Amino acid sequence: MADYMVEQNTGPIAVRYRSIVVWLHWITAFAVLLQIYVGFTFHDMPRGPARGEWFDWHKTLGVAILLLALARLSVRLMNPPPPYPADYPKWQRFVGTWTHRLFYLMLVALPLTGLAAVSGRAEDGQVALQLGLSVPAIPGIPKENEFGDVHEILVKLTIATLVLHVAGALYNQFIAKGAVANRMPPFGHKNGR
Repeated sequence: MADYMVEQNTGPIAVRYRSIVVWLHWITAFAVLLQIYVGFTFHDMPRGPARGEWFDWHKTLGVAILLLALARLSVRLMNPPPPYPADYPKWQRFVGTWTHRLFYLMLVALPLTGLAAVSGRAEDGQVALQLGLSVPAIPGIPKENEFGDVHEILVKLTIATLVLHVAGALYNQFIAKGAVANRMPPFGHKNGR
């Protein structure tokens, strides 16, 4: 079965993403970068109240990212992304398409594996967050589990995918300068190519 994102094109011009998609993209990007900072900061701290505060922010951001990811998936189902411009090579369309799909998977899998990792230690069936919030723990998870290790592997995969995505965007914006750079505002070229 052919993948329309790889096989179809929009001709010589790039069709931009809809505004709601652009807003969700940049809000998610900010949240993910903040989460990476918070995650690495608390991970290297000694155990104690300060680390607990940072960890609670990490969990809170994780829930926010999961909600953003679910919103993005809903919007994406209603607003499929436009195909790439005709001048964009098929192999790059393939890499770009599957990088995005991997991101969506990670935006859901990372918060869920994080929640699973802490659910076994939730004494009242709730996982405490910041701002007086909490989320239900996943039932039936033992105190000692492997979800934390899985979570850390997924973090590394997500960072690698993020680097690939940003490298591709910078390449298309500043080196190739093709029409594809016009798909995601605020970037692009004045001449549309």
